[in-house]
Amino acid sequence: MMQITASSAMWFLPFVLPICLWVAWSDLRVMKIPNLAVLALAAVFVVIGLIALPLDQYPWRLLQLGIVLLVGIVMNAAGLIGAGDAKFAAAAAPFIALGDLRLLCVILAANLLAGFTAHRIAKYTALRRLAPDWESWSRGKKFPMGLCLGGTLGIYLVLGALYGA
Repeated sequence: MMQITASSAMWFLPFVLPICLWVAWSDLRVMKIPNLAVLALAAVFVVIGLIALPLDQYPWRLLQLGIVLLVGIVMNAAGLIGAGDAKFAAAAAPFIALGDLRLLCVILAANLLAGFTAHRIAKYTALRRLAPDWESWSRGKKFPMGLCLGGTLGIYLVLGALYGA
């Protein structure tokens, strides 16, 4: 059983899922995760988190945002991830129950494999004609991580709604 409650996942899901789709689409289209999407995700947690979570968990979840942001800044400075990816991961962090971190890593790993494979297949086949002007097709080895980051958070919350505590 997951640590996130089904109730909190269901509270978050209708607000978070459209943002995750926006992030994935934007990163595919222009290789950028909009700051507005990151701010919207954080705002959803700040407001809905007060309803969806027990009050004793709320400040710890906000602390997760700060910790992931600091780690993301260091990773970005080292050239490991993009700034948008770091900011999105930080804004997504409070939605994750700490006890589900191992599951989240599995979901992310599966999403990375599936997303990278699907993107590369589409890039080099006729599927590319469905969105011929996407920036992500012409960025060489760079990959739109927002596709996988948004997908991971969305899948985590859907699984939480179905199998949460």
